[in-house]
Amino acid sequence: MKSIKPLKITETSLRDGHQSLIATRLKTEEILPILEKMDEVGYHAMEVWGGATFDACLRFLNEDPWERLRKIRSKVKNTKLQMLLRGQNLLGYKHYPDDIVEKFIQKAIYNGIDIVRIFDALNDTRNLETSIKAIKKEGAHCQCAISYTTSKVHTTSYYLEKVKELENLGADSICIKDMSGILTPYRAFELIKKIKQITKLPIELHNHGTSGIASMSYMKAIEAGVDIIDTAISPFATGTSQPPTESLAITYQNTNRDPKLNLDALHEVAAYFKPIKEKYISNGTLKHKVLEIEPKTLSYQVPGGMLSNLLSQLEAQNAAHKFEEVLAEVPKVREDLGYPPLVTPMSQMVGTQAVFNVLIGERYKMVPKEIKDYVRGLYGRPPAPIKEEIKKKIIGDEEVIDVRPADLLEDGFEKYKSEIEGLYQSEEDILSYALFPQVAKKFLQDREPEVYYIELSLE
Repeated sequence: MKSIKPLKITETSLRDGHQSLIATRLKTEEILPILEKMDEVGYHAMEVWGGATFDACLRFLNEDPWERLRKIRSKVKNTKLQMLLRGQNLLGYKHYPDDIVEKFIQKAIYNGIDIVRIFDALNDTRNLETSIKAIKKEGAHCQCAISYTTSKVHTTSYYLEKVKELENLGADSICIKDMSGILTPYRAFELIKKIKQITKLPIELHNHGTSGIASMSYMKAIEAGVDIIDTAISPFATGTSQPPTESLAITYQNTNRDPKLNLDALHEVAAYFKPIKEKYISNGTLKHKVLEIEPKTLSYQVPGGMLSNLLSQLEAQNAAHKFEEVLAEVPKVREDLGYPPLVTPMSQMVGTQAVFNVLIGERYKMVPKEIKDYVRGLYGRPPAPIKEEIKKKIIGDEEVIDVRPADLLEDGFEKYKSEIEGLYQSEEDILSYALFPQVAKKFLQDREPEVYYIELSLE
């Protein structure tokens, strides 16, 4: 009989928690004072970097994301630090050359990351190969995530095949990434149970509370033997974020899955973040809508962030009354495009196409460049073939590539380096520019130059 292991907890408030609720606006100065207390909790890991944090630091907070990571690492001595990386997309919105991917991962690990969670929006494992090799080369833990969605092609067999593919590529653990909060409890039990039967790799479940079922799905997954779950400290939990850490920890206290977290430390962490949350409510950054439960998510599979983005697009066109019509169009576009999971960048692309289809009144009369590139194969292989009539409507008779998209890209590090000669102080600066050229260049230009003080002795 297998021994039952304690449940492990990954704390997400410093990345996905505040990304989901306050548009990734937590400042480094708000994070640093509580880190040593968080380090006492006994988490398996703390997710602190990656996702939208890199972009938000440069674009909105006037902070160096690399310096944020170094400062966090200096305070956290006992707990593993984790980041989220979009495979060949890194932290941007397009595919980057292999040399940029390799260098970025090397620097992320050098600056303090222990666990790199990587995923591809299409679950095209070819787009993860370079990242996996680079993470393994640097000696960090490579967690491969599978973007969870439902469709006629996303069967249990589909997910089991992806698990074995990733295991064969070198994954150290597997994450089921339910970005929309649509993994129902009994489906979670069935899926985790079957995955545990085919692999000895640790299995983690990542969920969002958007549809109202996340905690129930976690409980059934725990029954099925999931090893790790993602939670957020209560002030930055629920709504479109993850279920609250304290509630899950207390639920399993004194059971055979007890995560044995330091509850006193957890309560101190929650007390610290409560007034910070209130501040973001007062200044309008935390909007009431992201705390609401939206069961329609289970039908439309639209993540919480995508819901608010669609509404914003329609309001800008004085067409908010067409919101329900656009929501109904999203799954139709998704089917037309081969059932891509609705995760960055596919969620933004599918949503924008749905808005165009509804507002113009003719489907695919106007098509964004990103959708055309996707249909051309430049993002990878769709989960299901795109219908020929849809393909013809979008790109006509243009050729579709079937190679790994990054195979078409030339090395870029030296090119980016030459473009900001005189502005960079480190290779990290060059990487920031490679990912976000305009934003990073402005940040580097505005950054105060290093000042060297020379003592003069006057005789």
